[in-house]
Order: sequence, then C-alpha cells, then structure tokens
Amino acid sequence: MIKNYFRLLRVPQWIKNLFVFVPLMFSLHLFEAGYFISTFKAFVIFCLASSFIYIINDIIDIKADAAHPEKKHRPLPSGKISKKLAWVTAIIILFLLIVLSFISPIDFIYLVISFILLNIFYSIYFKHIVILDVFSIAAGFTIRVLGGAAIIEVPVSSWLILTTMFISLFLGVMKRHSELEQITEQDKTQTRKVLADYSLTFTNQMANVAAAGVIICYALYTVSQRTVTVFSNENLIYTTPFVVFGIFRFMYLEYLNQKGENTTQIMLTDIPMIMTVILYAATTIMIIYKVF
Repeated sequence: MIKNYFRLLRVPQWIKNLFVFVPLMFSLHLFEAGYFISTFKAFVIFCLASSFIYIINDIIDIKADAAHPEKKHRPLPSGKISKKLAWVTAIIILFLLIVLSFISPIDFIYLVISFILLNIFYSIYFKHIVILDVFSIAAGFTIRVLGGAAIIEVPVSSWLILTTMFISLFLGVMKRHSELEQITEQDKTQTRKVLADYSLTFTNQMANVAAAGVIICYALYTVSQRTVTVFSNENLIYTTPFVVFGIFRFMYLEYLNQKGENTTQIMLTDIPMIMTVILYAATTIMIIYKVF
C-alpha cells in the first residue's frame, strides 16, 4: 500500500518543483538560512499542491488511463487504490495546504491558488485543446518560478521567466511527441483525445521553436545589463553551453530512444543529463557568488 500511495502522489514528479529554487539561486541569498528555509517551504507546498492535482487528474482520467499502455498500471486504473481512498487522500493534502498557506506571503498564496486552479482546469478542459494543453503546462512551471520569488520577496528577471516558459513548452511538446510515437492512429482518442490534433511533424516543428527559444532567452539573460549589474561580472554567459547541451541531449533521448515522455526518469537516470545539471548549477553558483 505504501508503494501504491507513493505512486498515487507521484513523488518522483516532485523534482519539477525544484523550479522554485531558481529565484533563490539568482537572488544572491542562496547561502542565507532564512531565505533557504522559506524557499524550501515553497517547495513543500508546491509538492503537496502537485500531488493533490495528480490525484484529481487520476480520478477524472481513470477510464482513459485504463486504455493507456503504461498508465493502466497506475494505482487508480489498476484498482490497487479505490476512488474513495483517493478522495480522502486529496482532502487531507488540501487541509495541509490551507494550514501552510496561513504562514505565507499573500502574493505567494495567490500564486499557489492560481497553480491549483490552472491544473484543475487543465485536467477538466485545457488538456483536450491542441496547443493550449502544452501552454498550460508551461504556465505551471512559470508559476513555480514566480512562487519561488514571491516567497522570499525578490524580483525575477523577465528573461528568466521567458526561459522557464520556453523550456517547459519544450518538455511538454516532447512529451506529446513521445506519446505519438508509442501509440497507433486508432488509439489516439482512447489514450489522450488531444493527440488526434497533433502529428509527429507538427510536434517536431514546435519542439525546434521551443528549443531555440530556451537557448536565445537564456543567452540574452546572461548578457543583459541587469544581470551584469547585479552579479558584477559578465561570466554567466559561460553557463550557456550547459543549457544548449541539455536541450540537445533531451532531443537525442527522445528522437533516437523515445524516452521523452517521462522527463523525471530522464533527469534521475540519464548520467550525461545528471552531470550537465550538476555542472551547470556548480558553475552558476561559483560565478554568481564569486566562489573561485
């Protein structure tokens, strides 16, 4: 049962909520305990919110998931956890969210509410509308970054927000591409209705645009006047190759190995991607905090 609840809550997916730490890393307050604790609280809140949304989504999608080659093994469609227990778990998580919200800044609370509402609308309606579905995913990641900034009350660069939007669009499109690769034309509407409006050619083109957007926006962020002024150097541009490699590596894993559907699995198991993230984070921290 513990393993089933672990899967129901999508604990491995919590890695996506690490986006709330992005504003902290670029705020010059990374090594200050108060700021770190506040950001960690934001991380916990977004993890709870994510799990709440995943449960609601699984309840809504139980029939469609039962027809999916992989999702049919999830706790709800497989019958390992009943709908009643799933609802009870969701209510408990919602109660914890409300309690934690009482000790958070009001702007952060608004963002968490927006995050939950966005994803509920996504589960019910947005995910069935072509293009809007991946934009909804991108909006969720952007809200995470804004939430990370709101919890510690620091500004966040517009270029960084655009970078977040494009990288989440890229991941969302690659997920659709992977789903298209795995199913037949007949299965499209049974597993995910919106797949009938996508094609491999269209998702390839969208992925190329999104990938270019990530690289261009991040490169412009590293050389913007605000960035240079805040960090008192122009060295952040040397982190751009890590971003480019990460994008290309992800495209390689999807186009040649069809592994793009599960972003979390890639981030936790692909050694080159893990090393890229570690080297990027280490290099960025050394440049921003002048650790040489």
